[in-house]
Amino acid sequence: MALTKKPVTGMKDILPEEMLIRDYVIGVIKDTYRSFGFTPIETPCMEHITNLLSKQGGENEKLIFKVLKRGEKLKLESAKDESDLVDMGMRYDLTLPLARFYANNANNLPAPFKALQIGSVWRADRPQRGRYRQFTQCDIDILGEPSNLAEIELILATTTTLGKLGFSGFEIRINERRILKAMAAYSGFDEASYDSVFITLDKMDKIGLEGVEKELKEAGFAGESVDRYLELFKAAEHESDSVKAVSLLADRLGGHLEEDVRQNLTEIISNVEQSKSADFKMVFDPTLVRGMGYYTGTIFEIAIPEFGGSCGGGGRYDKMIGNFTGNDVAACGFSIGFERIILLLLEQGYEIPGKPKKTAYLIEKNYPADKLCSVIEQAQNARAAGRQVLVVRMNKNKKFQKEKLLAEGYEEFEEFFNR
Repeated sequence: MALTKKPVTGMKDILPEEMLIRDYVIGVIKDTYRSFGFTPIETPCMEHITNLLSKQGGENEKLIFKVLKRGEKLKLESAKDESDLVDMGMRYDLTLPLARFYANNANNLPAPFKALQIGSVWRADRPQRGRYRQFTQCDIDILGEPSNLAEIELILATTTTLGKLGFSGFEIRINERRILKAMAAYSGFDEASYDSVFITLDKMDKIGLEGVEKELKEAGFAGESVDRYLELFKAAEHESDSVKAVSLLADRLGGHLEEDVRQNLTEIISNVEQSKSADFKMVFDPTLVRGMGYYTGTIFEIAIPEFGGSCGGGGRYDKMIGNFTGNDVAACGFSIGFERIILLLLEQGYEIPGKPKKTAYLIEKNYPADKLCSVIEQAQNARAAGRQVLVVRMNKNKKFQKEKLLAEGYEEFEEFFNR
């Protein structure tokens, strides 16, 4: 049987041109995040299946690549259900592994702890533009900081990074899970149905206000509650100033919403707008849901017009670490949509700034060995001076060889003949 040369569906080979940009972008991300005081860590690619299935990952828990038990532990004959066969799985994000990491290592970490984590994650998702089954996530998280200083620092670090990569005119959409719950309570929905309401609301950008109304009523919710609910969104969308929009909605919700929510959001929006170094806008969006079940407070997303969808997001998840330790720890994180950022840069024909000049030394095949040392020494001196030098044997079809090298970005050629 012939071996299959194509990668597994939803995964891809990365060619040199893209890899150069990926390496450069990761370098910018690391340098920028370090300048904000974030410290790199690493967690394993696999986690205990009980952790991954702890009902904190929302729909992603349906997309886990599960790993069979091995050796004597795998007993197919006596297995009654999946739990008898599986004991671990590939991580679907970096947040749950970080929470376990912190719970296991908190005594050896500073407080608050500012974590930087870059690594692959896996989801058995339907592949589409900018979405793969194996992809890289770039996360920053602040653990142990209960105030909104965490949100402000996370948003500024992330947007500064995007600005350094040439992105402008984008939006950071922001909302609060407590606002979502207060709106549902104000409208008269039963608390047990909140998640169902939010799942429908999360489709607002795809099906619009009328689509949300139709779906909620078809699901059996009372027409009066649905109408009262949608009136809140209609009122908020007419106010373009985000701080004023927060206050307008808070006033409407009255006693259903804790007063500190208004102050928390307006402080984040105002401080970021005044301190930002990149060209973007903070936008209060009461329709923003974020699918993860672990969010407890502020939530946010990156909206880049060129992509037409989310290019990253995050929020506060103050209850997750307590699931491991019994004691809650304030936690907030932001993840850049790395693969989508790379896709946009490739489509724009992005050129890495300050790339070293690339030179190719073409050596004739019968070039004498006693002279080869001097060529290699010359190449080493050029590399030490900051140039990128490729030393290769000259092909018979030298013209075609040069064309290929030109396509790879080599600008200069030096040829060495046996004469």
